[in-house]
This record gives sequence, C-alpha cells and structure tokens, in this order.
Amino acid sequence: MGEDVIIAEPLTYMNKSGEAVRELLRYYKVLSSGLILAYDDVDLDVGQLRIRVRGGSGGHKGCASVISSIGTEEFVRIRMGIGRPAGGGDVIEYVLSDFTPPELPVIEKVVEGAVDAVRMIIANDIAGAMNKYN
Repeated sequence: MGEDVIIAEPLTYMNKSGEAVRELLRYYKVLSSGLILAYDDVDLDVGQLRIRVRGGSGGHKGCASVISSIGTEEFVRIRMGIGRPAGGGDVIEYVLSDFTPPELPVIEKVVEGAVDAVRMIIANDIAGAMNKYN
C-alpha cells in the first residue's frame, strides 16, 4: 500500500519559505512531524548529506523561517552540502550561482541520495536513512 506524499517547492523567497510551508501543512492537515524539509547547506562540503529529526536552523534562513512559521523544530531535515565559496567570496552570490561542471555529478549524486533518504523516511526507516547517509 502506498503513501500519499506532497512534494512542494515554495514560490516565496527562501527567507520566507516558512509561510508557504505553514499554509501547505494547514491546507492538507499534515502535522509538522510529517514534514521532510530538504535544503542546501553551505556548512557541508559539496556532496555531503545529513539527516536530522529535529533541532535548530543552523543559521539557514529558510529553515529558520519554517521553524518560526510552524512554531516547532520537530520535523525531519535533509541537508545537502553545497560547500562555501572559494577564498571567502560572497555567500549569497555563491548560493544563487550555477554549479560548476565538476560539481554537477556530485550534486546529482547527493540529490539521488536525498530522494532515497526520503523514500526510507516515508517507509518509517528514519534510523536506516540516518545510518546510511550521516
């Protein structure tokens, strides 16, 4: 038997993505514990994947917006590493820029891992997903 799953990409600015997530949860009557938030993270090397069940935003403004908007830190996060700009360059410009050709296969692999992790989490194997990817 399958699970009903909603995949959404908010059209709000990233720093206000919590507003869209809050309305999505409200509209579909989903508890925050049913939320899996996947996002990029400059504090992880390119290609790293980390899964957490709860916790703070780690400085990620989109995650902070979600926490503030839904009023809890109790949801799963899948952080996909994109690394930091070389030489201490501008982080905002870096985050909004395209990946370099050498980075693309690594990013594709981390996205595939994130998809696999989501499948495992939906199948109630969060521990297995964390053991495999953390």
